[in-house]
Amino acid sequence: MTSEKIELYTDGACSGNPGPGGWGVILRMGPHEKELFGGEAATTNNRMELTAVIEGLRALKRPVQAEIYTDSQYVMKGMNEWIKGWKARGWKTAGREPVKNVDLWQALDAECARHQLKWHWVRGHNGHIENERADALARRGVEQHRR
Repeated sequence: MTSEKIELYTDGACSGNPGPGGWGVILRMGPHEKELFGGEAATTNNRMELTAVIEGLRALKRPVQAEIYTDSQYVMKGMNEWIKGWKARGWKTAGREPVKNVDLWQALDAECARHQLKWHWVRGHNGHIENERADALARRGVEQHRR
């Protein structure tokens, strides 16, 4: 594990739900930043929120200690409250239904296993500078796939 502190600011967006969607992430290490974004033609907001975190973690070249900032309660609760139970029940909810977006939750779980992570929730669209920037990146991803 590197001792360098990495920060990831992530966001997802969707025009219609489902509809064209985008994700954005800002990676910061000290004074260095990298912006990433992308999207899909037909997706949901929750899928884009998850994809933003996954793509941000995939961009890290080695295991690190990182702090992840998201405005998604879905992602926060999934990682901090729900995922252990889902895994224990074979990726089923407490009601024994299949977990929605299981492909992305499994991908996120695998990426998280590589790193030491601390999760932070930020209120979206509330003037948090990096969250606003991540949102703008996500909206760029939406625009790439709007037809």
